[in-house]
Amino acid sequence: MKLYYSDVLSPRKACAVAKYLQIPVEYIFLDLSRGQQKTSHYLAINPNGHVPTLVDDDRVFWEADAITCHLATRAGSDLWPQDERQIEIIRWLSWAAQHFNRYAGELYFEYIIKARFGLGDPDPGVVTDAQQQFRRYAAVLDAHLEGRRWLVGNQLSVADFTVAITLPYAEHAHIPLDDFRHVRDWHNRLNELEAWREPFPT
Repeated sequence: MKLYYSDVLSPRKACAVAKYLQIPVEYIFLDLSRGQQKTSHYLAINPNGHVPTLVDDDRVFWEADAITCHLATRAGSDLWPQDERQIEIIRWLSWAAQHFNRYAGELYFEYIIKARFGLGDPDPGVVTDAQQQFRRYAAVLDAHLEGRRWLVGNQLSVADFTVAITLPYAEHAHIPLDDFRHVRDWHNRLNELEAWREPFPT
């Protein structure tokens, strides 16, 4: 298997799951600042021109959530359980994309991506709105996590890797994580995993 990645949000969860599952993957780094994700070779694999992409023999997977589920399936791991918990996991994947990480991702972009790629200063209006909306949805997550160790059932799943993906950057991205104790404690549990703390190959 080949995993095309860069050291940004979406590839982070794919790399973290691959490392957690100890799957033998050939990692191929794409330098986004040099436009390597837009070459004709890469666009033939992923016409969206984004990372990550997983190539597994003759199968190609574009999106990080699909990649994490495929890796778990290939490994026979309960990170992607083969029962009714799949519906609950899909709910959290969708919720993260539409709400929680939508706004946390805006803060990540304003404070981290703009600085990294020379795209200007954070937009105060975007920051204020994103922080307000993040607090709204973080409150939902915080309530769900009260008395729980992980998001779905009693064990780690791909939902945890996806929903938490912006939180390692909370301090630098001005994400108000400290306002939500249960979310913070949950992320601290993820930080006990080396694959979460250091997901990218060295």
